[in-house]
Amino acid sequence: MPSSDRVSIDLGDNGVAQVRFTRADKMNALDPAQFEAILEAGEELRSMKGLRSVVLSGDGRAFCAGLDLGSMTSGGSNPTADLATRTHGNANRAQEAAMTWRKCPVPVIAAVHGVCFGGGLQIASGADIRIVHPATRMAVMEMKWGLVPDMAGYALWRGLVRDDVLRELTYTNREFTGAEARELGLATEVSEDPLARATELATIIANKNPEAIRGAKRLFHVMREEGEDAILMAESVEQDGVIRKPNQVEAVMAEMQKRAPNFTDV
Repeated sequence: MPSSDRVSIDLGDNGVAQVRFTRADKMNALDPAQFEAILEAGEELRSMKGLRSVVLSGDGRAFCAGLDLGSMTSGGSNPTADLATRTHGNANRAQEAAMTWRKCPVPVIAAVHGVCFGGGLQIASGADIRIVHPATRMAVMEMKWGLVPDMAGYALWRGLVRDDVLRELTYTNREFTGAEARELGLATEVSEDPLARATELATIIANKNPEAIRGAKRLFHVMREEGEDAILMAESVEQDGVIRKPNQVEAVMAEMQKRAPNFTDV
């Protein structure tokens, strides 16, 4: 568990980590301490042994209500800081709060309920898959406060939402439901119980060859960022890394014998 009490991590025996935002009294809004806890959690997951998949959720009435305006107006978020300074590779600290889930070596499934505004939507967009309650209130909220989305949203929304639709959502900051988010491309699917459904999917993933799952996630990153030649080479390199290895052989044997696989964790 990270040193902060703002985010909890519970790794199950099956390799599924339940990661929860625990600032329920503030609808998991983002103040400096919340940002720090998210970054710590992301770093911990990247080095966690036995990790096979992640479920990301928020306690209380919301997944994440976005920026804590109280902390910003009081100066707590250091509004004079130079946001162009890269603190985490190609990202600043706020962007890393969303990108850290994309950088996680295993699939991350966000279970979204209640409210998911602004920075909360950008964090959810960093997940591989988003399971959203149909009544969830969602918005690209930043324009309401005279701001632009700047927590990696533009990088993460590529390929999810039609360009003109994304422009309309950004320029107007209009609110939409989880059901509409599914139609727009911002939600993978809707569920009356997002946490249960996300956990179900994470468990399915956790029972796949962990080396192949990690390789597949790396390939998705290459697919987004690189050209055809690089993608074709990356496919070959990743396959060379798993084919005929013990975990791949175990996947085949378990399937043929109709039993649960017994993988060696990475």
